[in-house]
Amino acid sequence: MPLSARELHQRGVDAANSRRFGQARRALATASARTDDDDLRARIDGTMAYVLAQTGEPAAAERLSRDALERPGLRAETVALLHGQLGTLLMHGGRLDEAGQALTRAIDALDEGSIERANLLMSRSIVGMQRHRLDDCTADLRSAIAVYEALGEEEPLAEARHNLGYAALLGGDLVTALNLMTASRPALAATSDLAAAISDLDRAEVLRDAGLTTEAEVLLAEVARRFGAQRMRQARGEAEFHLARSLLRHDPSAAERTAAKAARRFASLGSDGWSARAEAVRLEASLRAHPGRDVDLEAFARTATALADGGFRTEATALALTSRLADEQRMPRITADAPTPLRLRAHEVRAVRAVKAGKDAAALRAAAEGLDLLTSWQQSFGALDLQASVAMHGTELMFAGLAAAARTRDPSVLFEWSERARHLSQQVAPVRPPRDADLASDLAELRMLRADLVGADWTADARVRALRDRVRDRQWSSIGAGANRGRLDLPTTLARLDDETAILAYVYTGDDLVCTVVTAAGASIVELSWPRIRAALDGLRADLDVAALTHGGPMAAIVGRSLDERLRVLDEALFAPARAAAPHASRLALTIPGILGGIPWAMLPGLAGIPFTIATSVSRLLEGRPPLRERDRTESERHRAGFAAGPRVARGVEEVRTAASAWSSAEVYVGEHARVDAVTDLAGRVDVLHIAAHGRHAVDNPMFSGFELAEGTLFGYDVDLIPRTPDTVVLSACELGRSSVRWGEEALGMTRVWLHAGTRCVIAAPVVVADDVACELLGAVHSRLAAGAAPSVALAAASESTGLLAPFQCHGDGF
Repeated sequence: MPLSARELHQRGVDAANSRRFGQARRALATASARTDDDDLRARIDGTMAYVLAQTGEPAAAERLSRDALERPGLRAETVALLHGQLGTLLMHGGRLDEAGQALTRAIDALDEGSIERANLLMSRSIVGMQRHRLDDCTADLRSAIAVYEALGEEEPLAEARHNLGYAALLGGDLVTALNLMTASRPALAATSDLAAAISDLDRAEVLRDAGLTTEAEVLLAEVARRFGAQRMRQARGEAEFHLARSLLRHDPSAAERTAAKAARRFASLGSDGWSARAEAVRLEASLRAHPGRDVDLEAFARTATALADGGFRTEATALALTSRLADEQRMPRITADAPTPLRLRAHEVRAVRAVKAGKDAAALRAAAEGLDLLTSWQQSFGALDLQASVAMHGTELMFAGLAAAARTRDPSVLFEWSERARHLSQQVAPVRPPRDADLASDLAELRMLRADLVGADWTADARVRALRDRVRDRQWSSIGAGANRGRLDLPTTLARLDDETAILAYVYTGDDLVCTVVTAAGASIVELSWPRIRAALDGLRADLDVAALTHGGPMAAIVGRSLDERLRVLDEALFAPARAAAPHASRLALTIPGILGGIPWAMLPGLAGIPFTIATSVSRLLEGRPPLRERDRTESERHRAGFAAGPRVARGVEEVRTAASAWSSAEVYVGEHARVDAVTDLAGRVDVLHIAAHGRHAVDNPMFSGFELAEGTLFGYDVDLIPRTPDTVVLSACELGRSSVRWGEEALGMTRVWLHAGTRCVIAAPVVVADDVACELLGAVHSRLAAGAAPSVALAAASESTGLLAPFQCHGDGF
């Protein structure tokens, strides 16, 4: 017996809800042909309108909905559902005010416990999201969730919880957003591939706002292709729109092209609100990509009006703010409850305008207020990679403040801003989580996959990507945020320094490089030749790598001369002028911007024999500590040492056994015994940990940097599972001293991972080190560490006594 029209309609509804639009269309067409019931046909047309809108025919969908509403004799419930369907169509078209009115009319006419009302509450919650009325949005979602739970409707329940995560994203709670979206994804993915794609689109927005733009953009491009394959033109345009937003800060030319394509796509669909949103991104991208070009202020005003007319008032305000970079009109009013990114943008525009006007005091105030706002947002994040990535939102504020501070020529002001820059991703102290067995299991599986995929791009494997996402999500949610770390001002810093120590605080403003030199006697600013330094940096890493791997012959001599010349120039241009301002200091603390992170400071001629440390910040170096002169260590304070050697390191076993012989109490793990679990357990029991292994630096996600042990890689994430980290860690592994520059000023690598976890000092090299050099030099270092010498003193003395020049340097507190 053929299905009835009512049964076919329900089949069409089910298929549409599961995003099987071709199947839905066929069922609905057959249902319409089999009924002479006007009320049922109106409902069928309402569902068909939804399908048409989703498959790229929004104008036809709206006509069909309005025609259905004009039919006489419809039941009140049918009229309500049609109004709800029309409201949903208007919402997708970016006509938010009309959509909200239609949806409210429908919701008010339906029974409170009905699934139809819950579905329309979901639609109205999206209107609330897009208008940034998050309290209203959350209330609608919670009401819908209560209905779905009562009725046992698992699929819409998963979608509602996912949307609750999206509301958390808009409110700035990235951890909650990702947790809710991650928990909901399996149920959505089981519904259909397109439901999974929609979930991934929203997850990509979380990653983008967290500053993980590489991951976000890969996901957005993939989602856009999946929507395109299903001929879902509106959804594809939305993915392109979010891709353009992600590209905006780091590749404005690509953002301009992508936003223009999305705007054309929306315009062809008659989706005026979304077209205005994409055009707003294109205008801002054009402003960033072509800073010298005349700005079409009329286009900005026209697009802002279109956004406001569509109900996107927050984005209209944001575009008006952007246009103020090019004119002198009054700033639009920003309310105290506006979204954090919008408020940050307002401070950013004020700071940039003040810089252009030569009003440095005003620029400093605006930039400081903006960064204080960013700090309050960061206080909810404990994970290192999230803190560092979210710093993206403060990049332009930071550079505006640094440039203005440098122009003041006031050492106290420049020192304050140097510390702000260093604290951008470390001002919130982490609360270490209890050991997570599931996280440890995921990391173990990743180790196995990396070993299985050796020689291939392991990050492209679908299983690896899923595990990496899960590891990151667990880490974000498990590490809490503790107290906010304070920053020291210049007078307090001067009071805590002794006569032997000088601080060299290097500051990169985006255009220039300067250094604030601080000693117990006072502070001064030293100007440096950034063009000369930049020229010497070009090709430095290649010379260092080749020099470490080349043994003898004419090539070694050529590379050696090139490297010596680069190091000489860096010594003269970067170090010597700062050193001249502190000639009597016998030890140095350096703070450096990420752009200088690859320099092997220990190899500069002027630093030979001088104990120095690269501090994450002066405030971290000196916080809560007695004056440096009172902090001499003895062997009894640091008497337990542990050593491990990974596979295929030519002299790794010899290195760790020689180093261990300097200690009265040492544990050594080599061969098959040097496993990740054994080494992390060892790390929790010793004061000094030394690992000799092949290391790799993962630029796309430095938390997946690590070194190779017996059964696989010990990742940065593994370090956070260690309940108590050693006082000093020696990483004798190529590349593990490197950091990734994140958003201009932030650097993140394995050294920072250990320091973030609580280690006081990490000895590591930013480039390749020859095995012979590492073996001999580090053996001499341990002889001095075991005798009670501070790490920086031990490293400098070992280099002098062996005559070996190597890029090993102390990070953190080497004193």
